[in-house]
Amino acid sequence: MRSKYMKKMKRIILSGLCLLPVTLMLFAWACTNGNEDGELIWNDPPTSADTIYQNPLFEPDLADPTVIRAADGWFYAYGTQNAWAQGVNRITPIVRSKNLVKWEYVADAFTSTSKPSWHDGGIWAPQITGPTTENGGLYYLYYSNSKWGDSNPGIGVAKSPYPYGPFEDVGKVLDTQSSGVANSIDQFFITTGSGRNKKSYFVWGSFQGIYMQEINATDMKTLIGSKFQIAGRGFEGSYIYPHGGKFWYFASSNSCCEGPDTKYYLSVARADQITGPYKTKNGVDIKTINDFSGAGSTKFLEGDGKTWVGPGHNAEIIEDDHGRTFMLYHAVSLAKPWLINAGGATRRPLLMDEVLWGEDGWPYIEGGVPSSTKKTAPYFDVNN
Repeated sequence: MRSKYMKKMKRIILSGLCLLPVTLMLFAWACTNGNEDGELIWNDPPTSADTIYQNPLFEPDLADPTVIRAADGWFYAYGTQNAWAQGVNRITPIVRSKNLVKWEYVADAFTSTSKPSWHDGGIWAPQITGPTTENGGLYYLYYSNSKWGDSNPGIGVAKSPYPYGPFEDVGKVLDTQSSGVANSIDQFFITTGSGRNKKSYFVWGSFQGIYMQEINATDMKTLIGSKFQIAGRGFEGSYIYPHGGKFWYFASSNSCCEGPDTKYYLSVARADQITGPYKTKNGVDIKTINDFSGAGSTKFLEGDGKTWVGPGHNAEIIEDDHGRTFMLYHAVSLAKPWLINAGGATRRPLLMDEVLWGEDGWPYIEGGVPSSTKKTAPYFDVNN
């Protein structure tokens, strides 16, 4: 009897020990989710019943976001390196969501030891690309490697089998010296066409002209042919979205990071071909727009001056399961414009609004400013 009892107790103890790593993993996962003050929380699980959202979606910061819907059904968003709180330095933070409404922190793409070391800068403005047959079924993460006033910033790329990393640095794609383009940051990768007409392009630049060049879609790194200019010196943070037989160029202008005085905003231009020419609603070629303020561009989204200022550097446009389109972007809250100390790093949480399409075919956001009230959320069948 005693022998049977001891054997039973042994099985219970061993089962408990087997579950201990899982329990610890779940605890660690829960403890990585932070609220706006850097406190650790666990978000409610997302459901299809999340029919309403209200900005902001994630705090304290996810500047210059990029987003992808991965093979596991989750959306993963990535942001610029920043200190979320004292002693909490996020090197390309990754957050995830099932429905674009409820987000939770997952991990950083890089650690202090795995951070790209080919240039001594911050890891800014990432862009995530998904697995393809050409790139070996991997997730590639482009990033800018720069610091304020940098004379030779550059752009690199890292890879991982998983959208949540860890990411292994592949190295530099280009920098100011190799490309001949001052302030070579803020990259964007896009593939268009099919068959023999399928091509991939690399777009980059920040207030020193926006350039495009063909890129190898296998190693995701080797540039092909010669660069050419598609926009003037009034823009940064390029993004191109094919829709309705046109190519829509979104970019940001003016000051990005001045706390409550931030003047950043988004503009949009249109082209018949991906290579341009991109023109404003008034037919102006944006290669001729060279003022830092972006004067002469077609405004798409700007601050309301009451709740939000500085909306910009948008992520990829996402279409929900009902065919509605949504854009993630960052903005600055006038109520809480600084991350840690006043006058320090600007706090830029994650926001979202629906992209509507007018009768003239041009995209717009209701009111042309970030929404502050409750809105109808995108719909995704989270069971798929």
